[in-house]
Amino acid sequence: MTGNENLPAPSPKPFVISRTFDAPLKTVWDAWTQREQLMQWFGPKGFTMPTAKLDFRPGGDFHYQLIGPNGLEMWGKFTYREIVPLRRMVWLHTFSDASGGLTRHPLAPTWPLKMLSTATFSERDGKTTVTIEMIALEASAQEQKTFDDSHGGMNQGWTGTFEQLAEYLKNR
Repeated sequence: MTGNENLPAPSPKPFVISRTFDAPLKTVWDAWTQREQLMQWFGPKGFTMPTAKLDFRPGGDFHYQLIGPNGLEMWGKFTYREIVPLRRMVWLHTFSDASGGLTRHPLAPTWPLKMLSTATFSERDGKTTVTIEMIALEASAQEQKTFDDSHGGMNQGWTGTFEQLAEYLKNR
């Protein structure tokens, strides 16, 4: 025992990333809210999404499978908490199994089980800015530290995801 086991988790340190897309708000919103479109771009660069179910409403889920370039299979799930059309969506973000059950990150055993994610959308001069903010939810001190220490990797993953979205929007 180190004496630190009973200390409360540190204050959540949010992960924030933003990108402006050369597309109108409605087009970008639709790319985030329609299953067929999400399947074309969502996920880190080099990953594909062969399977997805979407029930886009508060209380509904987006349950998806990602396959990495090395064959790694990962499942994820969003459970939507709040949707303000064309403005904002808030969801509980978890890793899952093929049945939708809660699981640990397949490569990081101390990753938080749950994250609260908020995406905001705004348009200016025909371009749309999307900002993602994520916090670890109900995390132990170790899980919070893992999350905080992983912001660089998260930035890389979301940057690749945003690059895929930009390419998808350009080719529409």
